[in-house]
Amino acid sequence: MTTWIGCEDADALATEAARLIRAAAAEAIARHGHFRLVLAGGTTPLATYRLLTEQPEGLADWHLYYGDERCLPADDPQRNASLVAETGLPTHASRHHPIPAEACPEGAAVRYTATITPALPFDLVLLGMGEDGHTASLFPGHHWPDQPVIPVENAPKPPSRRVSLGPTSLRACRQMLVLVSGEGKEEALRAWRAGEDLPVTRVADLPQARVLVERNLLETAP
Repeated sequence: MTTWIGCEDADALATEAARLIRAAAAEAIARHGHFRLVLAGGTTPLATYRLLTEQPEGLADWHLYYGDERCLPADDPQRNASLVAETGLPTHASRHHPIPAEACPEGAAVRYTATITPALPFDLVLLGMGEDGHTASLFPGHHWPDQPVIPVENAPKPPSRRVSLGPTSLRACRQMLVLVSGEGKEEALRAWRAGEDLPVTRVADLPQARVLVERNLLETAP
């Protein structure tokens, strides 16, 4: 059963997310000496990443992976890896594993499958949710092949070509944390809580999943 946690505002959400990620990291490092974290793309988690870098001790045992990536040149500022790099988080981790999405989606999916396979199950998967209920680059109405990493064509949000971890890989985790913040997500959040068939519902319907959501959004989607 997914756990829902209301946060006062976006700042409180980022603070709580950073706290939970650090707690998961401490548990993982005590268990097997490292922390395998899947990073969410987009702008919502960036504040959390910045908070994590304010206390860099312990980050040297972290391995960073990505839930999805846009097929753009490696140095494009709209790449998820570029946005994360600006926060400084990768410079403190022992391993940084960006998706090689500058290649074609099919080739990048094959290469990233080889990267993530030894890391499964992840210690924590961090995700967001879009206004249409998508998560990572898994969009409503799309067929997702049953493979660990999926090449995405014709995404409804630009760029249309992307690479995404598949549902099976995202769900292969000891903990999952979904961050829901920002305007325009009330309808998707209401549908998710009602159990409608959205990508985020399929991925995050797990007992080890927690959803951090701004309180005003949670109040509009009881």
